[in-house]
Amino acid sequence: MKVLVVGAGAVGSLLAATLAIGGVEVTIVRRGRSAGRDGTDEGDRGSEAIAVVRPDAVRQVVRVGVVDDPARLEAPPDVVLFAVKGFDLEAALAGLPEWPSTARLTVQNGVGGEELAATTHPAAPLIAGSLTASVELGADRVVHWRRTGGIGLAAVRGDVGGPVDRLVTAWSAGGLPARRYPDWAAMKWSKLLANLVANATTALLDSDPAAVYGDRRLFEVERAQLREALAVMQRRALTPVALPGAPVPWLARSVALPGWLVRPVLRRIVGGARGGKSPSLRLHLAARGGASEVAWLNGGVAREGDRLGVRTPVNAALAGLVAAAATDPALRDRLRGSPERLLDALGSPPIAAGTIGVTGPD
Repeated sequence: MKVLVVGAGAVGSLLAATLAIGGVEVTIVRRGRSAGRDGTDEGDRGSEAIAVVRPDAVRQVVRVGVVDDPARLEAPPDVVLFAVKGFDLEAALAGLPEWPSTARLTVQNGVGGEELAATTHPAAPLIAGSLTASVELGADRVVHWRRTGGIGLAAVRGDVGGPVDRLVTAWSAGGLPARRYPDWAAMKWSKLLANLVANATTALLDSDPAAVYGDRRLFEVERAQLREALAVMQRRALTPVALPGAPVPWLARSVALPGWLVRPVLRRIVGGARGGKSPSLRLHLAARGGASEVAWLNGGVAREGDRLGVRTPVNAALAGLVAAAATDPALRDRLRGSPERLLDALGSPPIAAGTIGVTGPD
């Protein structure tokens, strides 16, 4: 099996390395790079080493192929894995050769990636993926795998049963727990629920997840955004499913329990859920600028709620605030460390969540 990985950051590197360890022929794309001149091993033209430090502190090194342009490949791969952020997915899809029989695999956080891929490449088979591993890329390009998690895969379109099974087998053999799911939308929305937890609020406050869940008022904001997402799922007849390392059905049930009972439990769980890595939206605001995944997370809930007639004011307001704070240093500074100001901002009319131009089938 041959897999091309588009996106050589932390997620793409981890997925490429574990597939290669599992016996798959992997090539990654590095745009604008001369093969063998990335500082990894200049003597081995066309390949490079990926070093991964696993959660148990074991270091593994594996070699994969490298290409600066997918069109340079001698033959189409069996699968193209898109490991870019959601806001970069459209450009990544557009930069791929036609390859009508090659399956596309999308592993973006949030919702909307599969619809975008289906619209951009209407003839190609499509697989959805949900990654629950926590991973960071060090300055030395070493992949630090913080929390084991795993990956879920599900067919979206086309005859992809064979490729999905082979990917599940390879990732499992490579040390990344993998599982196949029958309903891709239920899988992706379940991962979205996990992504929403202590993400937008920690970004806006520049605070740790445990601190957010330690505040009763902020906990109610967290619970409200999850309830809205669950209401959208219910309207779509989607049931939360457990993902590798992520007991999402339990999370869904917990939001209906009394706050005094569930908040202390969730505070402990949420505090260690990412293996010490800061939530993605907090890292984004700390970097001060650029596109954000919030349009695919809280914004995805708000858009689908609008489409289905389900009210999602908290998700819409959080999406708008994160997007505004990314470009407004004064707003970012005003909200940092101030739950009162954040709560006041959320109490005003919901801010528009924005769009990402996603069209296509549900």
